[in-house]
Amino acid sequence: MILRANCKINLGLDVLRRRDDGFHDVETVMFPVHGLFDEIEVVRRPAAGVGFRAEGLAVDCPPEQNLCIRAFRLMHERYGIDGADIRLDKRIPFGAGLGGGSSDATAVLLGLNEEFALRLSKEELTSCAAALGSDTAFFIDNTPQLCTGKGEITVPYPIDLGGLRIVIVKPAEGVSTREAYAGITPHVPDTPLAERLRRPLSEWQEIITNDFEPTVFAARPAIRAAKERLLRAGALYAAMSGSGSAVFGLFDDGRKADALREITPFVYTIHD
Repeated sequence: MILRANCKINLGLDVLRRRDDGFHDVETVMFPVHGLFDEIEVVRRPAAGVGFRAEGLAVDCPPEQNLCIRAFRLMHERYGIDGADIRLDKRIPFGAGLGGGSSDATAVLLGLNEEFALRLSKEELTSCAAALGSDTAFFIDNTPQLCTGKGEITVPYPIDLGGLRIVIVKPAEGVSTREAYAGITPHVPDTPLAERLRRPLSEWQEIITNDFEPTVFAARPAIRAAKERLLRAGALYAAMSGSGSAVFGLFDDGRKADALREITPFVYTIHD
């Protein structure tokens, strides 16, 4: 079974407070970008255990720590599945704040559910996904979602960006989630993100923020420069996705978006 594991962007990201468990409460709207995806192949095999092969972009972690393997092990522990071969063709940049690893893990869960005819409910699949990461559950529905808690609590958030183009730029520099959170001062904004996103797109640049940007931009000037270039090129809105290092811009002029191909191959039409 072959699946497309698409990426996501964050439309705003507020870090509200530090929790007693050491994590942070956040509020963000995650939006799926179907044009940029990894390819996942999941095949049931008679022998026990899991085979894993990675192709495409390099992934900066040992194979045994890859979320695809962790997803198989979770399904083995919970539902007793035996053996499977997993192939990952990596196309979403690693360590970019685009949720590629989480999307891969969810695709493996969905593929194993089909290959082993488990017939798991949406609630069961969501529980499995949430056990693998804070933003993994988002990819079960794979529609715009308002995400709270650590990011694992999701509710549908209808938002229409049809007709716009998204340009995703991945600078060479990377940002670890630990690094991004190290400089954060949590705060609760006067107006919740869910309300601010209902304002016209022309107002977003002033009111829709990513709380990771000040610290990350100070330490990684190339990421700030990438965002500024998107705005100079005519983006109606530009921001860093998640904890970085990818930035994205929303364009209503396809010619302006296409002109940016000289600096990035990642130019996709939303709702393509």
